[in-house]
Amino acid sequence: MTTPKASTRRPRNRFVGRAYGTFGELLQGVLPEEDGDFLVTMPIARWSTATFHRDPELRDLAVWPPHKTKALTLARLIAADHATGTTGGNLVLRSDIPEGKGLASSSADLVATAHAVCGVLGVELPPTRLEDYLRAIEPTDGVLYPGVVAFHHRAVRIRSTLGSLPPVSVVGVDEGGEVDTLEFNRLPKPFSRRDQHEYADLLHRLSAAVRTGDLTEVGRVATRSAEMNQRLRPKRLLAALRATCRDVGGLGVVCAHSGTTLGVLLDGTETEYRSKLRQTLAACRRLAGNASVYRGLTFDLPAPHDAGATGLR
Repeated sequence: MTTPKASTRRPRNRFVGRAYGTFGELLQGVLPEEDGDFLVTMPIARWSTATFHRDPELRDLAVWPPHKTKALTLARLIAADHATGTTGGNLVLRSDIPEGKGLASSSADLVATAHAVCGVLGVELPPTRLEDYLRAIEPTDGVLYPGVVAFHHRAVRIRSTLGSLPPVSVVGVDEGGEVDTLEFNRLPKPFSRRDQHEYADLLHRLSAAVRTGDLTEVGRVATRSAEMNQRLRPKRLLAALRATCRDVGGLGVVCAHSGTTLGVLLDGTETEYRSKLRQTLAACRRLAGNASVYRGLTFDLPAPHDAGATGLR
């Protein structure tokens, strides 16, 4: 495939890039096709912010915190392709997305880094070109695209843009520990051909539900996906959280399929929303000893399935 060339704009000495995280996935599994591993994002208002300062006195790039080596690798790749002469500078990353929990912290770091470095170099990368860079580093969530998207995370390519959810929140719990995304994606998937066809049906149902704003169906699909994932990375609190969801009248359970978090999805437009939120928080704290509220993001998308759409709000 021929990728579009990057366009240019006026260079700067400092630029700030941002990218959102996801509360796990509304759906993740394997489709009955070649390279069928896929996920559907659940965008949340948690952010990674990357600030890149060009420094003519430096001959190389440095990153802070120092363990953000993947972001540094990406910055060097972009600079090598698009900078005129030697580019030195400092990349500083700040994030309120917990690491190792399945909330796309690493993917958000990378996308924010790309925006920051390209902003300084005066380069605009189309999303498909950014996919090429990310593919060289690690499996990636679909956070480089706005809206709820179906994304082939192992192949690092967009499948489709589903649309934007109405206002929702997730009351999430953390079962503890961390998961290495690279190691997780090396695991063989225990899904039969029948399972793969069920995932295809779930993707079809979820696509229609997001398009029409049917949050009840979104919750059903997310819950089923969490159940099917128990064979791959089981969540010990899933059954208890499903019971809590039924008790409070939630939409369903959302999980980080490759992480340690799961939560109850709530409709933010309901008149009983605040009461349900308080009840769910109390119940989750009793179950897990911790609970946090994650607000879903909504997007102004010009047309369905337009992967290049922008307009976060």
